[in-house]
Amino acid sequence: MSANDHDGAERPDSGGDFEELQRILRDMLSGSGGAPVNGFDPEQFAKAAGINVDPQALQALFGTLQGAMQNPSAEIDWSVARKTAIEVASGDTGSADPAAALRAFPVAALWLDEATELGPTPDAPKTLSRIEWVQQSIDTWVGLAEPVAESITRALMSALESQMPEELGTALQGATPMLRSVGGALFAVQLGTIVGRLSGEVVSAGDIGIPLLAGPGREGGALLPAGVAAFAEGLDQDPETVTLYLAIRELAHARLFRHSKWLRLHLLTAIGDYARGISIDTGRIEELARDLDPQHPEQIQEIISNGALIPPKTDAQEAAHARLETMLALIEGWVDVVTADAAQRIPGAEAVAEMVRRRRATGGPAEHAFAALAGLELRPRRLREAASLWRLVGERSDLATRDGLWAHPDLLPSSDELDHPARLLERLGLAGTATDTEADEFDTALAQLLDGELPPHEGNGQDSRD
Repeated sequence: MSANDHDGAERPDSGGDFEELQRILRDMLSGSGGAPVNGFDPEQFAKAAGINVDPQALQALFGTLQGAMQNPSAEIDWSVARKTAIEVASGDTGSADPAAALRAFPVAALWLDEATELGPTPDAPKTLSRIEWVQQSIDTWVGLAEPVAESITRALMSALESQMPEELGTALQGATPMLRSVGGALFAVQLGTIVGRLSGEVVSAGDIGIPLLAGPGREGGALLPAGVAAFAEGLDQDPETVTLYLAIRELAHARLFRHSKWLRLHLLTAIGDYARGISIDTGRIEELARDLDPQHPEQIQEIISNGALIPPKTDAQEAAHARLETMLALIEGWVDVVTADAAQRIPGAEAVAEMVRRRRATGGPAEHAFAALAGLELRPRRLREAASLWRLVGERSDLATRDGLWAHPDLLPSSDELDHPARLLERLGLAGTATDTEADEFDTALAQLLDGELPPHEGNGQDSRD
């Protein structure tokens, strides 16, 4: 860059530019207790980022960002996410007695032995507090979030470079590590906030559809008594009944992932690959920046949460989304069917199952988690289709045939077979148990049921209302 610009005015040297940029950022991060500094209001900034505006939390946030600025690193310090998640999870003092869950586990295991060929896990099931759930799941969350963080950081740095005045271009190059570090710290804080809030929603270790826990004993499954108690509130059911039903669901989930040793890595890898393909519309960022009202920074959070910065999926992304949705639907559908069979002895089990379906349809922890991480949408209809398919296979053959499909990913029903169950029956050699006309009638009846045109068959676990 030349020493003078086009109109002959002298430019500051790049070292001075860098120092000025550092001063601006330092001033931004030097506020305390939410007090505006040099026209910068930390509280408004935190609101825009979707972060708790509690003064103590703000102080911790800006301390984190100051540290990132003063000691920049190319890597995101994910310990910040762990610390933030624990702080958020600690904010709810609600608790519940774990005794009910501990009583429910042996009964749930006994009944599951009759409903599935997949045996119990070697690890014993346990109960967790909100903080323990955070501590044992945060490493998995970080692994899922890293690809998203990388995609967003690249896009935002590109947008910043394109918007920075020419005279600060060299300074930006020198400040890039610092800006990346600050951006990474902010992303880690946001992830921690999401995980901390989810700890108040989940009822079990497998509540979002994938096994999150790490460390010894992770395969046995777990219930969060506080989450179970919150779920049971408002239900016209005995709390012990609700606990037993949720214990059956959790142990069914744990058995599936224990038996299919390939499934956890396969699913996490698929989610990571999908997230790496996420792109950010930098042109949209520039357009929104021009229109943004500085007096209403919360607009930024609205823009991020409603997906305005994520352009339409490419064909590859659409295909990856479809594969993931099918896999998640097959997992949840199998768990639904096995749980319904094992819970037949529970009075009011169908009412609890209905609440599980409604929670999922209106956006439960699984939906919130996948939407926040990668913009994934889980359609309740797809989950119901998967449950109907597993039920059909079990009725036309036996539990060993049904559960044996989890032995390898190539054996699982494909998306096409999920759409047309008769094709799966043909592949499994079960088509001879029914005429082609009967198979076609089943496909038609299933479609009508899912569209709400037929009443659900009593006891089949389906409901057209969600």
